[in-house]
Amino acid sequence: MDINAFMALIAEQYDDVELATLTPQTEFRKVEGWTSLVALMIITTIDEEYGVVITGDEMKTTTTLQELYNLVVAKR
Repeated sequence: MDINAFMALIAEQYDDVELATLTPQTEFRKVEGWTSLVALMIITTIDEEYGVVITGDEMKTTTTLQELYNLVVAKR
């Protein structure tokens, strides 16, 4: 797993978001189309793809894609 593959996976959870518009410093809650449903889809996708369960509270402690990625790596 690397940050680029992780960002591609996250980009798929949004409607009409191009991977090229995301960077590790992107604040994922500020991406157009962010909803609580997207949050749940991200949590589910991380569990399915990486076998890592993150809680809503843990997700709230992260702001950027890099921070979310670091959380997943730490729990893996």
